[in-house]
Amino acid sequence: MSETATSTWLTQEAFDRLKGELDELVANRPIIAAEINARREEGDLKENGGYHAARDEQGKQEVRIRQLQELLNNAQVGIRPSSDSGVVEPGMVVTVAYDDDDQETFLLASREEGSHGSMSVYSPQSPIGAAILGAAPGESREYELPNGKMQQVSVIEAKPFTG
Repeated sequence: MSETATSTWLTQEAFDRLKGELDELVANRPIIAAEINARREEGDLKENGGYHAARDEQGKQEVRIRQLQELLNNAQVGIRPSSDSGVVEPGMVVTVAYDDDDQETFLLASREEGSHGSMSVYSPQSPIGAAILGAAPGESREYELPNGKMQQVSVIEAKPFTG
């Protein structure tokens, strides 16, 4: 599968965890539907808080199901053969230096990836992720901080995530 704007890099562990969550949500569909039917039979729907709460929960679960299905259908799992080029791309462990000489190492992947010990995970769509995507070691890039100031960052190293 080629890298596209809609593809997401995930470790096998994260893929399996998200697939399990999806399977559980799909399995719970009949339970939520039964709850809605039971609440509907209680009478007046305008003042039936249990009915509205069950419908709300159903809506949230359906949104999450669609989100997970799209994510998993477009996921790239594990290490890609081209990922040892040193160029920053999803699935890489990236070390950067900020203009104050502080360094940080993080995994560039989906926020759904979760944490990997003490290593942070930044999305390729985050300000820093978008700024360094495609950068080679030694390249400097700039991105906007939440306070509106610009932050200079230099890529020191990008290597494939190995788990």
